[in-house]
Amino acid sequence: MKSNGNYDWKFSTVGGVTRVNIESGQDILHLDELDRKLWTALSCPLKGMEIDEKTMTMLDTNCDGKIHIEEVVAASKWLTKVINDPELLLKREGFIPFSAFNTSNEEGAHLLETSKQILENLGLEKKEISIADVSDSIAIFAKTRFNGDGIITENSADDEAVKSLIKNVIDCMGGVTDRSGDPGTDTDKIEAFYTALADYTAWKEAGDADKDNVFPYGDDTAAALAACMAVKDKIDDFFMRCKLASFNTESASVLDVSSAKIGEISGNNLAASTDEIATYPLAGVNAEHKLPLGKEINPAWAGAMATLKALVIDKEFNKAESLTEEQWNGILAKFNAYNAWMGAKKGAEVEGLGYDTAKTILAENKKDVLLDLVAQDKALESKSNAIDQVDKLLHYYRDFYTLLTNFVTFSDFYNPEKKAIFQAGTLYIDERACDLCVKVSDMGAHNTMAAYSNMYILYCDCTCKSKPGTMTIAAVVTDGDVGDIMVGKHAVFYDNDGLGWNATVTKIVDNPISIRQAFWSPYRKMAKSVEDMINKRAAEKDAKVMADANSKINNAEIPTDGAKPEVKPPFDIAKFAGIFAAIGLAIGLVASAIGGLFEWLGAHWYNIVIFFLIIIAIISGPSMIMAWLKLRKRNLAPILNANGWALNQRILVNTKFGATLTGIAKYPIVKTKDPFTTKAPWWKRMLRWLLLIICVCVAVYFILPKDMRPCSKANVDTVQVVDVNGEVIE
Repeated sequence: MKSNGNYDWKFSTVGGVTRVNIESGQDILHLDELDRKLWTALSCPLKGMEIDEKTMTMLDTNCDGKIHIEEVVAASKWLTKVINDPELLLKREGFIPFSAFNTSNEEGAHLLETSKQILENLGLEKKEISIADVSDSIAIFAKTRFNGDGIITENSADDEAVKSLIKNVIDCMGGVTDRSGDPGTDTDKIEAFYTALADYTAWKEAGDADKDNVFPYGDDTAAALAACMAVKDKIDDFFMRCKLASFNTESASVLDVSSAKIGEISGNNLAASTDEIATYPLAGVNAEHKLPLGKEINPAWAGAMATLKALVIDKEFNKAESLTEEQWNGILAKFNAYNAWMGAKKGAEVEGLGYDTAKTILAENKKDVLLDLVAQDKALESKSNAIDQVDKLLHYYRDFYTLLTNFVTFSDFYNPEKKAIFQAGTLYIDERACDLCVKVSDMGAHNTMAAYSNMYILYCDCTCKSKPGTMTIAAVVTDGDVGDIMVGKHAVFYDNDGLGWNATVTKIVDNPISIRQAFWSPYRKMAKSVEDMINKRAAEKDAKVMADANSKINNAEIPTDGAKPEVKPPFDIAKFAGIFAAIGLAIGLVASAIGGLFEWLGAHWYNIVIFFLIIIAIISGPSMIMAWLKLRKRNLAPILNANGWALNQRILVNTKFGATLTGIAKYPIVKTKDPFTTKAPWWKRMLRWLLLIICVCVAVYFILPKDMRPCSKANVDTVQVVDVNGEVIE
């Protein structure tokens, strides 16, 4: 059949649906001519597949997280252009021989040369390149100065001074990881580095130009400011307390720390109560508004005040015993120029180098040397990109045909020797192995779509000690019976790497599994209903008996005057004669009906067979018909749709195919006797033999011709009855 072109496509019926065949290199070559209506899938998700995610990412050219028909077609065109024989793609190999490159195509020839260069960089001599060779980009570029990523490392320079300069740039501005795996730098960071050098040196020189004003305490200015800031709040608090005490003389006692407050902590280890003591005022308030600098200082602040006195106060007011608020404000004002200079600071990134080193680097001005190295590296960008193209080619070469057999067709799914890319592993549960297991990415979507699949689905949460988090799978049971499967049942899931996961059933979508299961389903339901009813009645009866007993015990009257308890009259059967008569009539009617039935059964032996077949058909027939209808329509598409697939056709799983997706345990005939088997009592064994003999006799009775049956009219001799006069009575 021709579709959107002159290519003659071949078709086959797979899984009850007619699908196009993709089984030759020519089919791949003409993939762009295939009508979109004939593709099994229109798109599929990027993640959660049993195919290399890197390959899928390369295919996803529009970066929307899905693979579309257009992207598959584009990949087929490129792949068949650079490879000289598309038949090689069917091998799904992880390496490409050099003979497979299409050297008549410019891009194919370039990819071949790049492949040879990669092997040369790795020190390998062979006539083929593999995914493993290209996957380690660090090894490819480990011995090269330049690799085309626009990043230079210390190894990019030959001169030791330039190497040292590159190291300084990396240390100050932060590194960028080079393709070789080493830290490096690029154009932006080099430019920022030299800008920071210029800003830092200019700022430092501005401070030195006004040194006396900016550094009032010389080299100790920064330490002196830090000492002031450490006690500033406590000193300001002290002077405010003094002002309040002058404003209201009665408040002086509450502005100082009280003896009672100290008494509250006096029983503690005061050396460990420094934090509490530090909250007390710096010193006692006084009318002179002077801060004492001696032993009157709060002991928790004595050390900080001693540092302030040594670095600042003694230099300003030699041997001063106190400090006024005016003096304190004057000290703080001397730091204004320093604070303004520090606020204008620039180039802090290179401050660690020191002013002298920064000045020297600026003077040497090797910025252009670094930028030239970056340019040399950038010049190899095309070769670097070619390595990425070789990596892409290798992944396509290995995985593209696998994608086609799970996208254009679903032949891998229907092939017993392979697994589809959406089959995540095997779930072992209740003496069966379920191979049709799909990872669940959106449980909400599955809750909506799963019912439309007509499949019996087990949703399981899986955990593995060697992997973080929880994985949810949907395992489809396609053969056998329900067995003991229930929510909460534990199982084991093995992924395609053979890693075992602990699985717990969290939800069951109940649908028929097989005709056999549907046949027995009504009987199981009836047995379950009878069992539940018996349990319910027994529980109700037990509760009623207990309630009646408790009521009689609680309400019993014990005679205290010697009177005899009341005796109820005996049961009067005459009252129930009418009831017994009605019951007898009903039994008679039932017996008559049963007799009529047996009279009909006795007419022919096969009537018994017909009778039992009718009973079975009435009980199991509807269930089997419904099961047959649903089994014919078992469709995997809704489950895949819930995972983000856009499917164009049904993915049917009929009974025969379903039997290959679920393996059921089969046991050999065991000849040895079980030593723990419980033997039936003798009376049960006798009863079984008696029932067997009765069944055989009944069967023989109905099989024999009527004239040979015992007690038939033909075998009964004629008996004449005469009266006393010898006359025959009719």
